[in-house]
Amino acid sequence: METIKIYLADLTYDTVSLSTEAFPLNIGYIASYALDQFGSKIKISLFKYIKDLEKAILEDPPDILGLSNYAWNHRIGYEMFGLLLEKNPNAISVWGGPNFPIDLTSQKKFMKNYPNVDVYVPIEGEIGFSNILQKLIESNMPKTNFKKIISEKTIGNCVTRDNQNNLKFGFSEPRIKHLDEIPSPYLMGLMDKFFDGKLSPMLQTNRGCPFRCSYCVDGTDLVTKVNQFSLDRVKSEIEYIATNVPNTTDSMFISDLNFGMIPRDLEICDLISNAQKEYDFPKQIQATTGKNSKERIIEAILRLNGALRLWMSVQSMDQQVLQNIRRDNISVDQMLELAPTIKEANLPTVSEVILGLPGESYTSHLKTLKDLVEAKMEDIQIYTCMMLNGAEMNTPEEREKWGLKTKFRILPRDFVKLSNGKKIVEIEEVVIGSNTLSFDEYVELRTLAFSIFVSNIGIIYDALIKLLREEKIDVFELFYRTIKNLKSASPNIQNIFESYKNSTINELWDSPEKIENHIQNEDEYQKLLNGKTGINVIQYHHALVTGSYIDEWTDYILSIAKNLLIENKKYTSKIQNQFENISNYCKGLSFNILNEDSMNTNPEFEFDYNITKWLKDTNKNSLEEFKLTKPNKLIFKLTKEQNDVIKHKLEIFGNTPIGKGQVIKRIPRKMLWRYPNSIP
Repeated sequence: METIKIYLADLTYDTVSLSTEAFPLNIGYIASYALDQFGSKIKISLFKYIKDLEKAILEDPPDILGLSNYAWNHRIGYEMFGLLLEKNPNAISVWGGPNFPIDLTSQKKFMKNYPNVDVYVPIEGEIGFSNILQKLIESNMPKTNFKKIISEKTIGNCVTRDNQNNLKFGFSEPRIKHLDEIPSPYLMGLMDKFFDGKLSPMLQTNRGCPFRCSYCVDGTDLVTKVNQFSLDRVKSEIEYIATNVPNTTDSMFISDLNFGMIPRDLEICDLISNAQKEYDFPKQIQATTGKNSKERIIEAILRLNGALRLWMSVQSMDQQVLQNIRRDNISVDQMLELAPTIKEANLPTVSEVILGLPGESYTSHLKTLKDLVEAKMEDIQIYTCMMLNGAEMNTPEEREKWGLKTKFRILPRDFVKLSNGKKIVEIEEVVIGSNTLSFDEYVELRTLAFSIFVSNIGIIYDALIKLLREEKIDVFELFYRTIKNLKSASPNIQNIFESYKNSTINELWDSPEKIENHIQNEDEYQKLLNGKTGINVIQYHHALVTGSYIDEWTDYILSIAKNLLIENKKYTSKIQNQFENISNYCKGLSFNILNEDSMNTNPEFEFDYNITKWLKDTNKNSLEEFKLTKPNKLIFKLTKEQNDVIKHKLEIFGNTPIGKGQVIKRIPRKMLWRYPNSIP
C-alpha cells in the first residue's frame, strides 16, 4: 500500500484577531503516537490556521483529515470536511475531542446532523486514531476502499457507521495510563513550525480530573483518573520550549486541569523557574489551578515568580447550587480561608463564577459576589453558563429538571470568509434563565458583572478599596451602586452601560440557523469585521473604558466611594485629605493607557501619604501611620518593558477595542498600569 497522507488540524480563527493562540499540542500527540507505530507507512502534516488548511485541501487533498472538535472551532471543522469531500470523495473524515454528547440519544442525533463525519473519537485521540490507521493498513486495500473498510469494521475507541447508517461503538481501553508511551511531539520536531511569534507553546504534565462538575466536559466518570508524564519528559520539553521560543513570545500554557494540586507539581514549578532564570521565559503562564489543596498551589505559584495567577473557581457560593452541579466535593470555605495568606504572599487572586447554573437565583448570585468581594478577591470573572456537548448538564433530563432557558450567540472573533465566499461563524448556546432566574434578572446581573470586572480587577483601585475597608465600608456596595446610581455618572459612562446592556440583549438569537443565514449577508458580515456585532461584550466594553474613558470611570467610582463615606459619617477632615490623596493615586496609575502617546504623557501629583508603602503593608496599619513629614511629588510612568509588551500584543491582536480586550486579558496586571516614581 502506498503511503497514507494525513492532515491533522486544531484550527483557530484569525480574521480580526487571533482567537486561540495555544500550540496545537493535541494533534501533535496524535501525530507522534501514530508515527511511532506506523512510521513510513504514513505521512502527517499539522495545521493551526484556517487558510493554511483550506489551501492544502484545495491544492493537495489528503486521504485522511483529522480535526479537533471544540466549541470554538466546531463549525469551521465541519466545513473543512465538506471541502475535502468535494476534492477527494474517498477521503476519511475523523473528528475528535470533547464537543460530543454523552447520552446515546444525543449522540445519534449528533452523528445524523453531521453526515460528512466518518469517524468520531470521543476520548483521548491517540488510541482511537491509531486504531483507524491499523484497520486501513491491515486491509491492504486501495485508498478508494477506505470508506468501505471503515463502515464494515468496528473500531476501538471510535464511533462509526455501517452501510445502513447505523452507529457502531467500539469499546476498548479508552485512555493511555502511562503517558510516556506517547513520544514527545516537541522532541520529535513536530511543533517547530508553530514557534512563529504569534502562538504560545503549551505544556501538558498530566491528564484527567478527579471532579465531576455537571457543566464541564471533563466531569465524566471516564476521565477521573489522573495519568502523568514522567518528570524527565516534562523537564526535556520545558528545556526544548525555552530554547526555541522567539524573543517576542513571553507566555506559555499548561493544559493540566488542576495544576498545582498534585504534590509533584512543585517540582515542575522548579523546572519552570530554572528556565525563567536561564532563558527569561516564561513571563506569564496560563493555567487552570487546582480546586483543592490550595496551600500547595500557593507554594507552586510562589515558585513561579509571579508568572501564574491563583484561580479560585467557586462558580457559586450557594451550597444547594453546588450540590446541583455535583461540585459539593470542592471546599469553597477552604479556598476563602486562604485569602489572607494569598495577600500576604503578594499573589494576585482570581475567582470564577458562572451565572445561570441550575437552581441559582438573583439573590443567591448576589450573595456569591458579595462573599467574594468580602474575601478580597481582586479579579472576579463572571461567565454566562454555556451548554456544552459532553457535559451532563446538556442532556434532555437536566434541561427539563431545571427549566433551563437558552439562547444562541456568536463566539467572539470566531468567524471567517472562505475562498469560495462562504462565511462561517462559531455559535454557542447559553443559559439566560431558568425556573429560579428570570431574563431581566439575568441582564441586570450581567451588567453588574461588567462593573465588578472593570472596577475590582486589581491595582488601580486597590488604594481606594483598602481605605473603604479600613473605614468599615461595604465594598460590594461600591460596585452595586454603579448600576443603581447611573444618573449621577457622566454621559459617556451612562452610554457605555447602555451599550453594554443592549449588546447583552442583542447578541442573543433563537437558533443557530438564524445566525448562520444572517451573516451570509455581506453587510452583516462587515459588522463582524468592524466589531459592531459578535463581540465579547465584557472584554469589548472593558477595553473601551480602559482605552478611552478610564478618567471618567475613575471619577464615577470615586464619587460613589465619597458618598458612601459621607453616608456612614466617615468623611472627616482627615479622611477627606486621605481620600483626595488616594483619588490622585488612582488617577495617576490609570492615566492614558493603551494609546500611542502613553509613554509621553506622564501625570504628576503631590502626596501627603506614602500610599505605595501602605499598600504593601501586611500589618494592618492605617493610612495615617504612613503620613509624610513633608509632601512628596510623584510622576506616574510606563516602563519601556511595559510599552514593548503592550505594543507587541497589540500587533498580534489588533489596535481596536476587540484587540485591546485580548491584550488586557493576556498581559500581567502589573504590566498594564503606570508606576509611581518620586520626583527629586
